[in-house]
Amino acid sequence: MDFNDTKEEAAFRAEARAFLSANAELKAGSRPVLRQSGVDAAAVKRCKEWQAKKADAGFAGLTWPKRFGGKEASPILQVIYNQEEDDFVVPRGLYEIGLGMCIPTMMAYAQPEQLDRYVRPALRGEEVWCQLFSEPAGGSDLAALRTRAVRDGGDWVINGQKIWTSGAHLSDFGIIVVRTDPDKPKHEGLTFFFLDMKSPGIEVRPIHQMSGASHFNEVFFTDVRVPDAQRLGAVGQGWKVSLTTLMNERLAVGDVQRPDVDDLVELSRKMRIDGKPALQNGAVREKIAEWHARSQGLKFTRFRTMTALSKGETPGPENSIHKLVNASKLQDIASYGLDLMGNNGLVLDEDLTEAYGMFQAALLSSPSARIAGGSDEILRNIIAERVLGMPSDIRVDKGVPFNKVPTGKR
Repeated sequence: MDFNDTKEEAAFRAEARAFLSANAELKAGSRPVLRQSGVDAAAVKRCKEWQAKKADAGFAGLTWPKRFGGKEASPILQVIYNQEEDDFVVPRGLYEIGLGMCIPTMMAYAQPEQLDRYVRPALRGEEVWCQLFSEPAGGSDLAALRTRAVRDGGDWVINGQKIWTSGAHLSDFGIIVVRTDPDKPKHEGLTFFFLDMKSPGIEVRPIHQMSGASHFNEVFFTDVRVPDAQRLGAVGQGWKVSLTTLMNERLAVGDVQRPDVDDLVELSRKMRIDGKPALQNGAVREKIAEWHARSQGLKFTRFRTMTALSKGETPGPENSIHKLVNASKLQDIASYGLDLMGNNGLVLDEDLTEAYGMFQAALLSSPSARIAGGSDEILRNIIAERVLGMPSDIRVDKGVPFNKVPTGKR
């Protein structure tokens, strides 16, 4: 691995740092902005203004084609910009799915005229996209989905339900994978579309979470008509298209989230144990050292991706490692932070507790981080099979038509 920037990369890093310094606030000592913002009109407005400012400055969609507002830059420059932006407080949570997962899938499969219509507005933050994958009965098995699409002339008619759809209530468009042939094995009878979230027959119901937020949703489809022209990939090839989305998702959801080790150190300076700052306590320092070591491991694993990108290569499955470890680390750090606060850890008002309630909010939302983008169990399977070369799990439904797979009573 090469940890040093090239001359071009160093110049770009300085340019990105200058833009961020002029337009955003450093994280150190600042009030955190939670990743899942975009839950009220003011937060949505901030997200849209920031995205437009990034696009105007040339820092949005760095690797995307110039005709859509991108720079056609090397992927390593996008990594560098993300590194620099991570040091600043910026509005997040509204565009990660659209720009990180949906639009890359569109660019791989949509028609040129469709890309001319949808990519630039998404890049500028004018339109929001969501990903309609998970279903109530599917668990972690995406290919077990039951939402159906039936051909009717030049349209497809969709009926069914999706769940845990982040930002669906704020989205203009979405990508969706549905079952079009139940007589084929579950991975072979799927087809992929994009659709207008304002289409007749779509009902979005926000899910109230224990954190108090409602950025997840149930989405119901009742005789929703989607033109065949909005199909992405061939009929029955929806799983192949879905893999494109999932590969991008691993990268999009793997970023370090707050609170991180530095936030825990800062909290430990303020909290006291036996009349002294908690940071002076040996047990506390041991825990911080453990998470610091884990963070360094994640950092250098991430460098593998950076090195591959810098050489024009395709990264391997190491993003699954990063996402798996980072999600559990977030949950552990948040829990330990509340332990240090004692009774104050029960306070949810961000104006009355330490660190603006960052540790409380993170603990309540962290279970979703261990599911979104692939559950811990799915990621462990990927690592076992694709990194360690271990045998695949036994699949009793392999090659069996989906409508013949045994199910429980319904």
